[in-house]
Amino acid sequence: MSAGPPLVAVAAIAENGVIGRDNDLPWRLRTDLRRFRAITMGKPLLVGRRNWDSIGRPLPGRDMIVLTRRADFAPEGVSVAHDWEGACAMARESAARSGAEEIVVGGGADIYRLALPLVARLRLTIVHAEPSGDVHFPPYDPALFREAFRESHPAGPGDEHPFTFLDLERIASG
Repeated sequence: MSAGPPLVAVAAIAENGVIGRDNDLPWRLRTDLRRFRAITMGKPLLVGRRNWDSIGRPLPGRDMIVLTRRADFAPEGVSVAHDWEGACAMARESAARSGAEEIVVGGGADIYRLALPLVARLRLTIVHAEPSGDVHFPPYDPALFREAFRESHPAGPGDEHPFTFLDLERIASG
């Protein structure tokens, strides 16, 4: 990805690496959804088609870019890219138009795999559970990042598992 606002990956990840099951989240964490909204609001949000399918609609206040191989994919209210470079170019153009200071990568696993070598920050929610799932966050080298923020939360009303917000900033290229 060429110059422009930094890429930031946002993900909720169980302790066993699971991020999804049957095209949905395998947990209910209202506090995490509020954080996701706050992080992504007013910014380009780059997601894959299966992630888009699970969301099912354009998210208000965000310019969504959907990366897909499907030539016939054309939902209203989102931009569609058919390769990583095109998706990044659309996100940079959106950020320039809106004045966004970062581009958010919102998954799924294939999109995270493409973005991980390029992200400046990981904004993670570590879900303290080990649910079954069919989608996993791709491996990354923690030595390339330093912890910038950590905040633990107990399970409670609207949050079925305890979890930790963990922000990591890149310290080395890789």
